Amino acid sequence: MEQNKLSLTIKQLRKEYRLTQEELAFKSGVGLRFVREMEQGKPTLRMDKVNQVLELFNMELGAIPISKEQPMKK
Repeated sequence: MEQNKLSLTIKQLRKEYRLTQEELAFKSGVGLRFVREMEQGKPTLRMDKVNQVLELFNMELGAIPISKEQPMKK
């Protein structure tokens, strides 16, 4: 699996806080397999579980505009 910004960020944060994958999984309440898949860049992950992990670092996933164009109107 190709690593992406999310996987690299989480791995970097985990190492900065000197946590093992097992410790990160335990502290965030997700499975070890999920942490491993997330750090390896699995393309499909449950956003709620990703946010559980990110919450430890006072972060969360969110929508960020990629351009200044107006969103589509109904």
